[in-house]
Amino acid sequence: MSKSDFSIRLGTKKECKLLLEKYHYLSKESRGFKTKENYILIHNNESVGICIFTGFPVPELLVGMFGLKRNQQEGFYELSRLCLDPRVQETEHNLASWFVSRCIKDLRNRVYVRSILSYADSRFHVGKVYQALGFTYCGLTVKKKDFWFKLEDGSYKKHSRGKTKGIEGEWRDRPRKHRYVKVFDNTLTLKWKIEEYRKEL
Repeated sequence: MSKSDFSIRLGTKKECKLLLEKYHYLSKESRGFKTKENYILIHNNESVGICIFTGFPVPELLVGMFGLKRNQQEGFYELSRLCLDPRVQETEHNLASWFVSRCIKDLRNRVYVRSILSYADSRFHVGKVYQALGFTYCGLTVKKKDFWFKLEDGSYKKHSRGKTKGIEGEWRDRPRKHRYVKVFDNTLTLKWKIEEYRKEL
């Protein structure tokens, strides 16, 4: 097997959902995921990977990252989901970084890209793919808590928004994520603190 055996193409949200449910560690959350620019990794006419780029989740994020106002926020993408068939990944060295690099190259050829942000959930991985691709490491997200309300069956569900007063439940620490940024526009000045990767949270 070699990289020449693989190719990429754009995919639909339905295709993304099937691959995420099959291979991604956040498969239980795949129902609510967003898509915008979706890439499928193909091997022997089979879909074996997915790389999804979306817009930034909230405008305030770019205010903190680059000091940009709401009317200056075109061309920013988040690499929000990445997964590969583990059987294929194990047999082909550096397949994930090869895949992502090809996706980024194609994305930049098709649309205006000033910067790409990606997170690595500290519960599951450290972002070695982004390190290999020269993304800048900007440390961990700040410590926050989420409210989880109690359901009738005794289980808990995360409260997404709204009031929590008078609702039975509990506050839990939100998992922290490693932040990685790739800047293509040399007029941008990254305001986040650049750090060396560290294992300690």
